[in-house]
Amino acid sequence: FADLVLETWDLECERNGREHRTAEMGCQQLVVRRGQPFSITLRFSGRGFDEGVDKLAFNVETGPCPIEESGTRSHFAMTDFPEESGWSAVLQQQDGDSLSVSLCSPASARVGRYSLTLETSTGYQGSSCHIGHFVLLFNPWHPEDTVFLRDEDERSEYVLSQQGLIYQGTRDYITSTPWNFGQFEDDILSICLHLLDANPKFLRDQNQDCSRRNDPVYIGRVVSAMVNCNDEDRGVLAGRWDNQYEDGMSPMAWIGSVDILKRWKKFGCQPVKYGQCWVFAAVACTVMRCLGIPSRVVTNYNSAHDTNGNLVIDRYLSESGAQDQPSRDMIWNFHCWVESWMARPDLAPGYDGWQALDPTPQEKSEGVFCCGPAPVRAIKEGDLQLQYDTPFVFAEVNADVVYWVVQSDGMQKKSTHSSVVGKNISTKSVGRDSREDITHTYKYPEGSEKEREVFAKAEHETSSLREEDEGLHLKIKLSEGANNGCDFDVFAVATNGTATERVCRLRLCARTASYSGTVGPQCGTKDLLNLTLEPGAEKCVPLRILYEQYRESLTQDNLIKVVALLTDHQTGDVVVAIRDIYIQNPEIRIRILGEPMQKRKLVAEISLVNPLAVPLNNCLFVVEGAGLTEGQQIKELEEPVEPQAEAKVRVELVPRQAGLRKLMVDFESDRLPGVKGYRNVIIAPQPK
Repeated sequence: FADLVLETWDLECERNGREHRTAEMGCQQLVVRRGQPFSITLRFSGRGFDEGVDKLAFNVETGPCPIEESGTRSHFAMTDFPEESGWSAVLQQQDGDSLSVSLCSPASARVGRYSLTLETSTGYQGSSCHIGHFVLLFNPWHPEDTVFLRDEDERSEYVLSQQGLIYQGTRDYITSTPWNFGQFEDDILSICLHLLDANPKFLRDQNQDCSRRNDPVYIGRVVSAMVNCNDEDRGVLAGRWDNQYEDGMSPMAWIGSVDILKRWKKFGCQPVKYGQCWVFAAVACTVMRCLGIPSRVVTNYNSAHDTNGNLVIDRYLSESGAQDQPSRDMIWNFHCWVESWMARPDLAPGYDGWQALDPTPQEKSEGVFCCGPAPVRAIKEGDLQLQYDTPFVFAEVNADVVYWVVQSDGMQKKSTHSSVVGKNISTKSVGRDSREDITHTYKYPEGSEKEREVFAKAEHETSSLREEDEGLHLKIKLSEGANNGCDFDVFAVATNGTATERVCRLRLCARTASYSGTVGPQCGTKDLLNLTLEPGAEKCVPLRILYEQYRESLTQDNLIKVVALLTDHQTGDVVVAIRDIYIQNPEIRIRILGEPMQKRKLVAEISLVNPLAVPLNNCLFVVEGAGLTEGQQIKELEEPVEPQAEAKVRVELVPRQAGLRKLMVDFESDRLPGVKGYRNVIIAPQPK
């Protein structure tokens, strides 16, 4: 018999991409999911394959030092039926000189870029031929994969959806900002694989690192560390919270991960400036979805950062309501992290499912700035000994806050203040643009018997801080929305729950603030020396906050923190109330002109009215959307936008993909930065 000579081959990128749900990554390379068969076609010259005399075998290798023992190399012969535990090749059909072969990896294979080699032998003669590369991803559709997720709608949202909403604002005024995850956009997969190869664990021991890439727990930990750059590890983003962003991009300006990841790669893996928690979380979410691990961004309101692990956050206020002394323990208005779905065979049964991963650099874990994966179930049950970093996340949603009022003589007085931490934990709903509240997955209802059991297990006393019904109460209310450019009123509502008349001093202080809890200059105060409250009475005291007072110091977080102190003259007791007011930006209007269709030109008209009493300079709109735009489009306005005038641009797009897409818009200007808007667009498929 003459030797069997391979002439051409076809990795069937398009067909395999469709079957493996990776088609949107383009058909330039083969991208498949583990545990699921994929087909290739081999064509021989001179003669076809003859089962009687010819033998075919394949080699797959990943990483720089592939070895069988590490699971990074496999050699397997073509057989008649698939192999359950390892790689397999099965003859599908033969048609003259061409042969269709089905290859399949085990559901526990290492993910990453593989090379594929074919070995042919006839009698004693043999030859081998390299037939290309492919990328292997996690497979949430495969019941044996550790990231298996049962519900198809959830897989669509948490693996395949390239766009989403991230919740910000305050717990009393929750806002959503659109985000372009873009995990299937050009180059993103290769950048995510490069991120795995840039991680210090890989550089220390390449064989061990590649061998652990079958484990989503390990991958999650690596991604959590690599999204920040706090370990001199060539991480993706540099964090900054001080409103000094001139040498980079303000964290509020980003509307997607694609731009950030591309910049990181383009500039030789230098950290991209700048990120804050939602940017870190969103980029990590993109990387995890890209690799095939179901992931979502979650927001926790009034999030505690407990540095000393005592589950108590002490805050110090001066008598005027200003922050008296800085404390490393912080209460963030909100904090975002990622949840990724995976089994936890490394733990006792019961902790599979959502795991919290927090890439924002806060505390070190095993010597590195990363956090998680912490099983959400362990946080709810108070099982703080379970890996990884469960106590830190437990504190973020459960710590108690104690306010100390520091008097002019230096005396510190403990105030009564009900527990506020860990409220309205939020994520985007599956398949809809609405908010899903997932607080119940992190904690039992407040005051319930189960909550007390969990706190006892976590050695956490909380019941002492619950407010009693009698006594003095204080709340801060807002009558209507607070719009940027306008004056507005806040109200302190003081209630006397006792049976005797009380004479009190009421102090109100408003300051511009950042979402991390730090405050700027004062923008409104009031001091009533003698406020008389009859038994059972309620009094409402307004504080007018003027635009000209907050205009200069409002940060890009658009927050004003109002602190009220009510001091009982008779007993000296102090009651504290604090509320963060979100200053609303104007709405961006997006009109779609014409009939949206795949590969046909589409025009979007985008506009915004300047609500301020001053002109806006250096105005620009940034537009992007996975499947809709090639990267970003930036439209600069030549003229300033006068007060109450409209900034308007038209953008031309050619949608590449059909289906539901989001067009994201960011508006930047000197006085009004980081305004966001989006519109859902349904793109009709190209007529056949």
